[in-house]
Amino acid sequence: MRQLLPALFTIFILVMSLNTWSCKHDPTMPEDSMTPVDTMDIDTIDNPVDTSDITPCDSNTVYFNQQVLPILKSNCAFSACHDAASAQGEVILDNYNQVVATAGVEPFDLQGSDLYEAITEDDEDKRMPPIPRSPLTPEQIQIISAWILQGAENEECDPDAEACDTDNVSFVNDLQPILNNTCVGCHSGSAPAGGIILGDYDGVKVVVDDGRLLGAINWESGFSSMPQGGEQLSDCVIDQFTAWINDGALNN
Repeated sequence: MRQLLPALFTIFILVMSLNTWSCKHDPTMPEDSMTPVDTMDIDTIDNPVDTSDITPCDSNTVYFNQQVLPILKSNCAFSACHDAASAQGEVILDNYNQVVATAGVEPFDLQGSDLYEAITEDDEDKRMPPIPRSPLTPEQIQIISAWILQGAENEECDPDAEACDTDNVSFVNDLQPILNNTCVGCHSGSAPAGGIILGDYDGVKVVVDDGRLLGAINWESGFSSMPQGGEQLSDCVIDQFTAWINDGALNN
């Protein structure tokens, strides 16, 4: 019996050691679930980040929604003319699909496009926009022409994808072209909408001083949201107007 005791004691020690080793390496949660993922080795070529929503605008491309549509909405797509309700001549100019389908737009072909012919017509009785509205400016015609020549596609971009320059904003070079393309079609001539004239500095200064310009483009409560019936101006453009006003709203 005394000879068996050392052997039994040795067996007991071995069993306890095995149990202890097993407990140390049998966690209740898999180790992988607690280990940070090393993203340095992830294949980003096969799994690219979707940046389609932040595509910056290319200065060599004309974008329909940002550049062409505001011109058409301001000068053509209004009541009794070419909005959806009036559809004069069955032409509707308030969205991309309708413009392409009803305005006789021929991609890459200016002379074959009814839209181009209408905005460059010499006969005032046939020219669009019709009298008493002013004809489109050469700059506006150039934008529409370039859009047709590049294929009349519905290209998209994010105007706020790049850093916004709000230093030394110029009324003449930076802001007036925006007003011309988005607002002047309605706010000019002998009977401007709301009695507001935005075709020159003096008229703009009036609505700057009484707060209506910023209220309208910021779509604030109590103001008519502008551009009317269109998309809100980009954050960068609004910031540029704000910076220009804060700097004294100069005719610079």
